[in-house]
Amino acid sequence: MAHASGAESAAVLQLEGVSKDFGAIRALSEIDLVVNAGDVVGLMGDNGAGKSTLVKIIAGNFHPTHGKIRFDGQEHRFDRPLDARSVGIEVVYQDLALSNNVSAAANVFLGRELTRRVGPFRFLDHRGMNARALELFGELKSETRPKDLVKSMSGGQRQAVAIARTRLSNAKLILMDEPTAAISVRQVAEVLDLIRRLRDQGVAVMLISHRMPDVFAVCDRVIVLRRGHKRADKPINQSSPEEVTALITGALESA
Repeated sequence: MAHASGAESAAVLQLEGVSKDFGAIRALSEIDLVVNAGDVVGLMGDNGAGKSTLVKIIAGNFHPTHGKIRFDGQEHRFDRPLDARSVGIEVVYQDLALSNNVSAAANVFLGRELTRRVGPFRFLDHRGMNARALELFGELKSETRPKDLVKSMSGGQRQAVAIARTRLSNAKLILMDEPTAAISVRQVAEVLDLIRRLRDQGVAVMLISHRMPDVFAVCDRVIVLRRGHKRADKPINQSSPEEVTALITGALESA
């Protein structure tokens, strides 16, 4: 696997002592973590472990109650998701939020449409958007075609559209929320390949998943949360599905 040398200097995301309280309930407690450029990190834990809260803090939906977020070495306070996106953090949510009745290219450029000026008028630059979408799908080695309607696509192709959208903005960190939850086995392989392509381009990926085989197939590291605490953060080749299951369920306290 191609990784940047000098891991410390390649840190894209650093969380230091991040906690989140909702009233009297502590959803996250003192989370430290580092994600480097080109890292694929699996984030695992049961429902209520704090995964969603952690993702929403990184993505700018929530402020941490305590702790610091550094991105590319700079400390940041994200007041909204747009602030996180502006530095290079993108989220691909489970429902993908795609528009079914328009093309793949139109979805890639949703809210960021290219236009061209003709005299005093501005028109959507469909040719330019199709060409750029084709390049992005090519980089991802996806067979998705820019003019195909999303409603006729497989789950794997839909993921390709959502990931291509994040590449449009040159994301440095992509958070992927359960990307293989509702798709067929063949499409799962497609999505895992998309994640490998991102890694090979130096993009960091945080994969939030319940699917142990996916995490062990594609991740370099696994982080396990339980009841808001980080119970493990280790190279995948030094762990096992059995150990991770024990950490998730609490049969094992930490590793």
